[in-house]
Amino acid sequence: MVKISAVVITYNEEMNIARCIDSLWAVADEIVVVDSYSTDRTKEICLQKGVRFMEHPFAGHIEQKNYALDQAAHDYVLSLDADEALSLELTRSILEVKQNWQADGYTMNRLSSYCGQWIRHCGWYPDRKLRLWQRSKGHWGGRNPHDKVMMQESASIRHLNGDLLHYTYHTISQHIQQVDFFTEIMAKEAVARGKKASLFKIIFSPIFKFFHSYVIKLGWLDGYYGWVVSIISAHATFVKYVKMREFQKK
Repeated sequence: MVKISAVVITYNEEMNIARCIDSLWAVADEIVVVDSYSTDRTKEICLQKGVRFMEHPFAGHIEQKNYALDQAAHDYVLSLDADEALSLELTRSILEVKQNWQADGYTMNRLSSYCGQWIRHCGWYPDRKLRLWQRSKGHWGGRNPHDKVMMQESASIRHLNGDLLHYTYHTISQHIQQVDFFTEIMAKEAVARGKKASLFKIIFSPIFKFFHSYVIKLGWLDGYYGWVVSIISAHATFVKYVKMREFQKK
């Protein structure tokens, strides 16, 4: 049986971290939490739950997650965000893998809860993520804030049954606030890579984003919140491009 280190990064996650930790203890041999100096009860809750808790300045999602990986005691790692938790079916799948590890990495479907409703369309599901892997075969990469695990080219990947439960936003206001935060990061990253925000993209990209989410990805089947998610996704696309244009002028 392999030993698994579960790693989580946090910042002001008192609403979510207990649920995340409780789900991980069923499969993890240790839980490592790296916190960016939270000002709420995150640290207190983590210490009560018996995890290995440490604080480290936040330099970016990718950088922070790779730092957390380096703190793990075992070569087999399971990485979750603080607002995620393992479903019972996914827990059983991971326990089976612990008994008979056969691949370098394992993917899983992520199911997101939005204002208390599970969103199964809008391009939000199955949202396959690689979160369980042999640490020596992969690391966090991508572009902030959209980090992803980058495996070696020769790495073997298998898929697990069960969902990674993602508790995204409790209110629509939270979603709108997060849009402002993430679009700022994405716009700066894009401009740094030489990307341009034309008037064509500013005008038509949000329209296409809504059509893609609500019609092509069947967001209408998620009812009212499917419409809300699609509208805010289009808004986020618009905000990203106008911020890019603003940064270009600077």
